[in-house]
Amino acid sequence: MTAQSFKRKLTAILSADVEGYSRLMGEDEEATVRTITAYREVMTTLIQQHSGKVVDSPGDNLLAEFASVVDAVQCAVAVQKEISARNTELPENRKMQFRIGINLGDVIQEGDRIYGDGVNIAARLEGLAEPGGICISKTAFDHIESKLPYGYDFIGNQTVKNISKPVGAYQVLMEPRVTVRGKLKEKKPAPVRRMPILVGVVVVLVLAVAVGIRQFYMRRPSVEPASVEKMAYQLPDKPSIAVLPFNNLSDDPEQEYFSDGITEEIISSLSRVPKLFVIARNSTFTYKGKPVKVQQVSEELGVRYVLEGSVRKGGDKIRITAQLIDALSGHHLWAEQYDRNLNDIFAVQDEITKKIITAMQVKLTEGEQARVVAKGTNNLEAYLKCLQANEYLNRANIESNALAKQLAEEAIALDPEYAWAYYVLSITHNTDVWHGTTKSPKQSLAKAMELLQKAIVLDDTFAEAHGWLGFLYSMARQHDKAIAEGEKAVALNPNSAAAHVMLGKVLTFAGRYEESIPEYKKAIRLNPIPPNRYLWSLGLSYAMTGRYDEAITWCEKAIHLEPNSILARIMMAVVYSWSGRDEEARAEAAEVLRLNPNFSIEKFGERASPEIISALRKAGLK
Repeated sequence: MTAQSFKRKLTAILSADVEGYSRLMGEDEEATVRTITAYREVMTTLIQQHSGKVVDSPGDNLLAEFASVVDAVQCAVAVQKEISARNTELPENRKMQFRIGINLGDVIQEGDRIYGDGVNIAARLEGLAEPGGICISKTAFDHIESKLPYGYDFIGNQTVKNISKPVGAYQVLMEPRVTVRGKLKEKKPAPVRRMPILVGVVVVLVLAVAVGIRQFYMRRPSVEPASVEKMAYQLPDKPSIAVLPFNNLSDDPEQEYFSDGITEEIISSLSRVPKLFVIARNSTFTYKGKPVKVQQVSEELGVRYVLEGSVRKGGDKIRITAQLIDALSGHHLWAEQYDRNLNDIFAVQDEITKKIITAMQVKLTEGEQARVVAKGTNNLEAYLKCLQANEYLNRANIESNALAKQLAEEAIALDPEYAWAYYVLSITHNTDVWHGTTKSPKQSLAKAMELLQKAIVLDDTFAEAHGWLGFLYSMARQHDKAIAEGEKAVALNPNSAAAHVMLGKVLTFAGRYEESIPEYKKAIRLNPIPPNRYLWSLGLSYAMTGRYDEAITWCEKAIHLEPNSILARIMMAVVYSWSGRDEEARAEAAEVLRLNPNFSIEKFGERASPEIISALRKAGLK
């Protein structure tokens, strides 16, 4: 780090982590990942609402900074109260509690990252906090003592790891109470004054009733839950949704066409999202203008989720609200309001539709990956084409790769500045090499590199693109560059499953198999319903370390997920061959030839290790 590459600043740092995270993961990894992903999203939203910024979020930890200590503490209180409310819906052993530490201190800034004792002290204070609690430094306390309606309990000067001087620390009580600086002096009993006591009793009763009412409404469903047994149709095996006609709240009934147009555009666009089951317009519009319940819609149409909203248009202004409801639980999952100037009606409609789809994708299917796909374009059509292309890539067969390539090219034609489209197109050219469907592997790899570099020029913070660049370096046997790019991808987005997979792959290519396994596992934790390439990649690393039973298990999972995946079949043949199951290896080799009769080891072998080539020849491939 040089003097030119960083600067110093005074900032409020918030550090949070999960109490008992290892136990939660040990008991149920998938449930823990789902909960922490949802809670991290809540925390990020609240941090942004309080003018803060998330600067890092590795594992179960989250680090954020604020220009104001007041904002940081208010945000921390809001986070703990929101998570406490959400925990009421979880079983006792699955409740997830965060500890939060806050410090005001001098930090070093390098790019988007911050370092130094200011950050370290916040992390140490976090360790002093109670589960569900907040601990702040004395420097932070001195700036907020009289500014916020909370109580504070001074817990003394704490000696903490790697900090030379003791740190004064306060627990935030989160309710209006007296600040306790140390041991209180005894006071003489005050004379009895009946009126204040009576008022106090009344206040306590009112507060108790208010809290009781709030808790009642916090715990009860937002709408009456639907019954699976009463549904007219069986629920599909993927998220199913009905979009009700958006209500026209404008004074002018002539504006019905506009609210109907918004609804139709959303239905049409959602229908093109591969992982959703969407009820057609003709069915949902039968409810238009009728006082209908979400429960009724869910049971009559056989869907779990219902999207409803309204449109208000006046002059050159438009307001659109939308809310997503889980009919089975009766709870609102997401709600948003969009206020726009109506300069270009179609552009506004596209923008809002794209935001709604992205929010739903985040909530129901792709998680944070959906936000990455949405980033960098305002063109709804280009965005939808990339969503479809990404799904085809995940299927990992010859036909789906060709469709993904076509869609990515169409997206680039619609928006030549869309980084994700170049990234997808780059992957398709590289996949041609691995499938053996290119006339010139050298030219295909050169094209893949060219497209990827274009994506990074458009967005240098694109973590997945840096990870894929590392993979291309691996194929060129430039392992040091490959690992550097893989590590950069994870640093840019520690919660990107794709980034961890790419780091795992470059470590595999470099022969560091044991190190690659945790990266693949982290990717699968972040994406519990992963593409098949996550699974067979982990299987290959296990095989490389001689753990063939585990390798076979993961490769079988990959094939079960995508039976027509050539690479999954190839890796299964390799693993069977290495483990001495020659007959099964030959059967998998036959499946490879069925999927691609023109498969050639000569082309494939240019990028594979000698051990893999030998295993494939043993299985009968030529």
